[in-house]
Amino acid sequence: MAHFAKLDENNIVTQVVVVNNKDTADAFGVEKEHIGAAHLEKILGGTWKQTSYNGNIRKNYAGIGYSYMPPPIDGFVPPQPFESWNLDPDTCQWAPPVAMPEGMHAWDDDAQTWVAVAQNA
Repeated sequence: MAHFAKLDENNIVTQVVVVNNKDTADAFGVEKEHIGAAHLEKILGGTWKQTSYNGNIRKNYAGIGYSYMPPPIDGFVPPQPFESWNLDPDTCQWAPPVAMPEGMHAWDDDAQTWVAVAQNA
């Protein structure tokens, strides 16, 4: 089974579906993204990009609300968790401006720092 993400006009994922391998394969049984995308465009309309659970295709598994970044990045990016965090284009993951210290912490975007979180015993 192959997974595909539907993109809106702003390259935001609005839907993720599973497609049968036979609907993505050429005459020789080789899976091709453009065949699966064309199949989905025909039955559901819109623009489709393939995604994968293990991150082998487009860095991250697409989720609703994720953004698709076209080449040279060619990856799905989760929503930005905090305004101050920066995108790592190699992983398509957001990184804080300050590394998280060891232990349980939560990010305080106003203070631009990590705050220790009390652990219940």
